[in-house]
Amino acid sequence: MVKLNKIYTRTGDAGTTGLVDGSRLPKHAPRMQAVGDVDEANSAIGLAILAIGVAQEARWLTVIQNDLFDLGADLATPVPEGADEPWALRIVESQVKRLEAEIDLMNAELKPLDSFILPGGSPAAAAVHLARAVTRRAERSATAAAAEVALNPQALAYLNRLSDLLFVMARRLNGNGVNDIKWVPGASR
Repeated sequence: MVKLNKIYTRTGDAGTTGLVDGSRLPKHAPRMQAVGDVDEANSAIGLAILAIGVAQEARWLTVIQNDLFDLGADLATPVPEGADEPWALRIVESQVKRLEAEIDLMNAELKPLDSFILPGGSPAAAAVHLARAVTRRAERSATAAAAEVALNPQALAYLNRLSDLLFVMARRLNGNGVNDIKWVPGASR
């Protein structure tokens, strides 16, 4: 368990940050960009939970917030050659499958899409759409980092499914798609 008695350490004052294995990277390294973007996605989900209130969607998102801390630790832990370290906290396939099951459950109740939709509708749906967009950025950062260093493929899959889940959840929060705002191409010409 993490125990933080002192918040500042001064170890990052020179522009580096520590990875789980004790090695250090520049704070602007692609791996660290991905970790930061996952943290931002987690914060956006926290705001979405507040907008949703007491509902099943908020409970799902609270579990996801915990997963995102696991994901941040995963991204901050170098993947060794060969077998992974037994102590390494990694996103696992069952976490990705859980997201897929939640997507399927929500999507079964939705009106099919007949247009792209604008992010909005209700305050809760708008907050979830914002979290989705931030999650997509985290996914782009993680795939950019994966082009340079080995990352856990399940971590990348998790981010991809999470953005899908957030899209479907926003539609669910818009009256199962009834209150979605449709994109009208060229409407303002």
